[in-house]
Amino acid sequence: MSAIKYLFFDLDHTLWDFETNSVSTLSDLHKESQLDEKGIPSFDDFNAVYHSINDRLWEEFRKGLLSREDLRWKRMWQTLLHYGIYDVPLAKEMSEKYLEILPTKNSVFPYTVEVLQYCKDKKYEMHLITNGFELTQNQKLKNANLDVFFDKMITSEQAMSMKPHAGIFEYAFNQTGATCHNSLMIGDALEIDIAGAMNVGMSQIFFNPKKIPHNHQPTYEIHCLSEIKTIL
Repeated sequence: MSAIKYLFFDLDHTLWDFETNSVSTLSDLHKESQLDEKGIPSFDDFNAVYHSINDRLWEEFRKGLLSREDLRWKRMWQTLLHYGIYDVPLAKEMSEKYLEILPTKNSVFPYTVEVLQYCKDKKYEMHLITNGFELTQNQKLKNANLDVFFDKMITSEQAMSMKPHAGIFEYAFNQTGATCHNSLMIGDALEIDIAGAMNVGMSQIFFNPKKIPHNHQPTYEIHCLSEIKTIL
């Protein structure tokens, strides 16, 4: 792809292994908050309930139906409510601890560092486009030692727009000097990363490690990050 000069990566679920890191964080919280003594003996059940609620509330947030601050604590509050625990202070305390602990975790997908180094050696200019909270995302990058690979991190907070909306991509172009013709989006979410890039005319690499069936037609599809080296 000789015309491509700029690579825009998603962070969570693409490079940084959100699922593994979040489960580890929730396990820490389950023990610290002694949830087994509060009526939540099964960590696996707690983990499944939290992530189901979190996914639903993130969808509401992306649609503008929920504020950033409400998302941060209500996902924990609604999880506790599921178990009949009506304790707002506990929910807020656990929410803060979750956001403190989560970015200290550093599990990344296989071949992440190898592929980023490969792209850096090939002189691609690399940036991130993320809907995640800016402070948290910066901490994740540093603690996973990934910050050295990227020039800019474009966040929804900076852009006042979220993927898949065009605004965040246009903001990214303005901040980096890239255009839709010489840039490539790499992400795991069809409706967010891939559809958003398609809408502004960018090429895309869909990272689909679980080989989930779909009807979309991304420019490229990979199941392991190492496959990026066969494209770029």
